[in-house]
Amino acid sequence: MDNPHAERQNVLLQRIIKNAVRSFYHAVSEIIRANAHVKTAADLVIKYRKNVQYKLKATKPADDDKEESRQA
Repeated sequence: MDNPHAERQNVLLQRIIKNAVRSFYHAVSEIIRANAHVKTAADLVIKYRKNVQYKLKATKPADDDKEESRQA
């Protein structure tokens, strides 16, 4: 025969754990939703930086040629 007190404790612990996990997932989803704007801004900054690097590489030889012709 099982202990009814232990069974009741087991049910209560399962309920507590289930509610804690549910609260955790809810909090994580809220954090992800709140950080969506930050992620968008970070993606834009990364794209901007890549574009600037590309433009600098594309225009660097032309700038070097102009400086060499001015010095000569």
